[in-house]
Amino acid sequence: VQLQAFGGGLVQAGGSLRLSCAASGRTFSSYNMGWFRQSPGKEREFVAAITRSGGSTYYADSVKGRFTISRDNSKNTVYLQMNSLKFEDTAVYYCAADIRTKMGLRTLPGYYNDWGRGTLVTVSS
Repeated sequence: VQLQAFGGGLVQAGGSLRLSCAASGRTFSSYNMGWFRQSPGKEREFVAAITRSGGSTYYADSVKGRFTISRDNSKNTVYLQMNSLKFEDTAVYYCAADIRTKMGLRTLPGYYNDWGRGTLVTVSS
């Protein structure tokens, strides 16, 4: 599946952004989806994941209570609503697809087989 993330931008600390990730193809609903982020000089880190039905989600501790992942399979799109943004949330955000849905929601980037081009989120302090 081909993915394209968008919706990033510059926001003040405490503000909100919603990222979207549009998928091409007819099999979007077959994939668990994840959001990751990467800051300069750091490894890519897990942010959130959602099952293919949207029934279950999982979050990194650093974003729990502030970020919400959701999906609309009729629109082949997964979202990341980011509230109460902090300076340390600044990063390039990537969406990714995991076809091995029987393994549950996974947090390691290596388990995700398809990646979109990232979108930059900059939070000013």
